[in-house]
Amino acid sequence: MSNTQATVVLGASGSVGSALIKELIRTGSFTPIVTLVRRSQPDQVAMARDAGVELRETLVPAMDPAGLETATTEAIRSLEGDVVGLSVLGVGAGTAKLTLDEHRAVDVQLNAAFARGLKASGRVKHLAFMSAAGADPTAAATGSGAAGMARYARVKGEAEEAVKDSGPAIVSIFRPGMIIGSQHTPWLLEKVLPAFSFVTPPKYKSITVEQIAKAMIATSLNTPAKSEVYHYPEMMVLNR
Repeated sequence: MSNTQATVVLGASGSVGSALIKELIRTGSFTPIVTLVRRSQPDQVAMARDAGVELRETLVPAMDPAGLETATTEAIRSLEGDVVGLSVLGVGAGTAKLTLDEHRAVDVQLNAAFARGLKASGRVKHLAFMSAAGADPTAAATGSGAAGMARYARVKGEAEEAVKDSGPAIVSIFRPGMIIGSQHTPWLLEKVLPAFSFVTPPKYKSITVEQIAKAMIATSLNTPAKSEVYHYPEMMVLNR
């Protein structure tokens, strides 16, 4: 593998996505960084420029599956050398207000389209994909779609299956519990829950956006031999 490699990122505008771009720039091991976004993110462009790292934005205003798949493949076509994919795209707050199909349209269909675009390029062997703790494609599809509920777990599980079925040979799946530093996590939970971490099952422990980003990038720098699922304990090992 070359000293530097290109990376294609989906979900760069969110809280974890912003941390991911910042860490990709900091490592200096990824150039160019290509982001697939609805609208430009000037702060990220400026950050990369100041660090001497090339960041290319590919705008996908409609962010529909067909357009995203095409944009992904075309973006990779312009790159040289090794290419890795990273996705942290997912509905943030408000999943309880969405229908099952509305939630699937983002978490499942868009991520599947991205994965197909990566595979179709013939250049990407590894995808680092953020899901959620408790993801389960067999969970109940009824009831509330709020985070932590069965229907939410169902959609996240379906998204995992979709990217594994449609994407590159190796997919590293990251399942964080409560995310500290996310704009969608209530501040009271961020302050209170860590105090009870000693009674929280390891894979559900809270984790920061920066720790998720570093773990995902660790697998992008050193591609695992096979697809794996990473919960809090495994992610913290990758942070060392």
